[in-house]
Amino acid sequence: MIQIDVFSDMVCPWCRIGKKNLQDALAAWGPKDEVEIHFRAFELDSTLPAEGLPFQDAMIRKMGGNAASLKQMTDRVTQAGEAVGVTFRFDQVTRMPNTKLAHRLTALLPASEQEAMIDAIMNAYFEQGQDIAQLDILLGIAASLGHDPVHLREQLEQGKGSDKVIHDQTAARQIGVTGVPFFVFNNKYALSGAYPPAELIKVLEKVAAE
Repeated sequence: MIQIDVFSDMVCPWCRIGKKNLQDALAAWGPKDEVEIHFRAFELDSTLPAEGLPFQDAMIRKMGGNAASLKQMTDRVTQAGEAVGVTFRFDQVTRMPNTKLAHRLTALLPASEQEAMIDAIMNAYFEQGQDIAQLDILLGIAASLGHDPVHLREQLEQGKGSDKVIHDQTAARQIGVTGVPFFVFNNKYALSGAYPPAELIKVLEKVAAE
């Protein structure tokens, strides 16, 4: 069994692209039943207030530049997404949300159901511009996947899911993760960045051979 730990954040466009590349790599590689994926929480900006900030203001503060350079950056990301079959609608995105609550919600689900939740949250943010810092928005996404929003609300209001997020963030610091996506294969090999499927397959083959 190959274990892949995927450190990512829901507001990271390259994480979405990297995740799609991993999905494509696994589909092309073949023996997906021999792979176990663990999704690990990472916050690109843990200093964001709980309610988030306006997207443009937050990005310019973090990256520098101005509105024009931000537009150039989002255009490049949009084109990179199109190349791998992932849609970005930055014209819809108005908020830079704090993702701690989204990570906690995901952590409450069984491991087998976390990927679908991450996909749905990323879709809601990057394609529909929904504010995924909002509890009601997240619970609506969960309900659309068949989860009980009342039970999840109770768990989140009780603080559940926080321990898993803290554990993941601690692990990230310990192994030196400073940017995402970050992939760890069998606790031995690591790749940082949205590598194309062919490169991911090479690592899968190397790990499987060992």
